[in-house]
Amino acid sequence: MELPNILKSLPGEVRPLVVTDKMMGQVGIVDIICARLREAGLTFGIFDEVLPDPTDEMVLAGIDVLEQGGYNCVIAVGGGSPLDAGKAIAVMSQGSRNILDYRPPKEYAGEALPLVAIPTTAGTGSEITHHTVLVHTATREKISCRGEAFMPWAAIIDYELTKTKPKRLIADNALDTLTHAIEAYVSRKRTMFSDRIALESMRLVGRYLTRAYLDPTDMEAREGLMLSATLGGLAFTNASIALVHAMSRPLGGTFHVPHGMSNAMLLFAVTRYSIPGAKDRYADCSRAIGLADPDDQDDVAVEKFLAGIKEYNKIFAVPTLTDLGIGADDFLREIERMADEAITSGSPNNNPRIPTKQDIVEIYRTLVTA
Repeated sequence: MELPNILKSLPGEVRPLVVTDKMMGQVGIVDIICARLREAGLTFGIFDEVLPDPTDEMVLAGIDVLEQGGYNCVIAVGGGSPLDAGKAIAVMSQGSRNILDYRPPKEYAGEALPLVAIPTTAGTGSEITHHTVLVHTATREKISCRGEAFMPWAAIIDYELTKTKPKRLIADNALDTLTHAIEAYVSRKRTMFSDRIALESMRLVGRYLTRAYLDPTDMEAREGLMLSATLGGLAFTNASIALVHAMSRPLGGTFHVPHGMSNAMLLFAVTRYSIPGAKDRYADCSRAIGLADPDDQDDVAVEKFLAGIKEYNKIFAVPTLTDLGIGADDFLREIERMADEAITSGSPNNNPRIPTKQDIVEIYRTLVTA
């Protein structure tokens, strides 16, 4: 592993804090990393208290460990939650410790500790983005912190680290990647550069997702999904995300739905709403994924796209609210507030069809009848 060499390129004495979760310790990945650090003669610490949907309080606990140990850089290891927590620790330890000071539309480009991101899932793309998502404990709001300071200093991307990932995570992570790529491609902030990598990310998901899901030992498929995740992250960090993510964050924060899963739950309804704003682009997405044929007309391609998303939801067992034990009344009570949070994020303004609050409310309502 190149980790010691990467760390030793930093000036002065390097004292890293490994930020991760308990699962990474249970499957042995943290042991591998610690062994490499010991062999290199580096002094390091471990903060392994990260839970799904990391909170601002969790990050502050990590900063306490960082400061008490005198650590001066961060190694974030795991899925999206440890990577996001590690990025937040690296930034907030050097800047404001109030998560609200990073709330969109603010973008933070101040000081941050060097951070090495080591993803063990193929989906979030956090290892290559200048975003990190935290839950504000007091309000349960999911806040997407943004700015160049949140960009990792280095990333080690190794698809073999995904071997321990179960089928549920394979599907959720890949559908998260797919959403990143789609939203980057239809975003109003898209560029020719982001278009190319978004289309390639979609192509890889279309080719390898079903293979990896049906046969988790298929290492070529695992490698393809890992590459697609990194490309998807690179695409949306350049073009930004849009309505699916805007609505997904409040859903996840309120009802503790994993991020990739909440994206997948919303993808069909948001796409159906958004197609009139960029039919040609959604048709391109359908062709890139392999849902439509290259010579299909746009009208045909988008219909195949919607049908394909529905089929993905069946194949990959994307749950409904009922499946997750979320009661209709409880969900409906939160819709107005979730719609407000979605609008506050600013991401709906990147959507090809910009929604009103009522539009967002109605899209949320479709989940009740799904």
